Amino acid sequence: MSSLSLKIEFGGGLELLFSNQRSHRVTISAHVPTSTSEAGLTAKERDADAPTKPADLAYLVFWLRDNLLKERAELFVESGTVRPGILVLINDADWELEGEGEYELKNGDEIVFISTLHGG
Repeated sequence: MSSLSLKIEFGGGLELLFSNQRSHRVTISAHVPTSTSEAGLTAKERDADAPTKPADLAYLVFWLRDNLLKERAELFVESGTVRPGILVLINDADWELEGEGEYELKNGDEIVFISTLHGG
């Protein structure tokens, strides 16, 4: 099974939710289940014949929540996507220009999450 190597960065305070580490290098499967009920399963746990799709940004958000996030998931994910007020950049471009969660990840992509919400 092929995999994707990605660089993930957090800023604007989001890094505090991810072990206070700003930059992460992660490797994820290049193809993921089409069913969200199987998204957290490993390749060995999934039915070998289960349908898959190319890994997209929506999958990555949930992968980050399940594998790297250390606390307060509600500050990162809301209603199945990143919380409003979090700027997402894909290779330095706004994710809205790239299709948001439907963007198909490519090996070597750099994904940046920056919180624009600050208390006062």
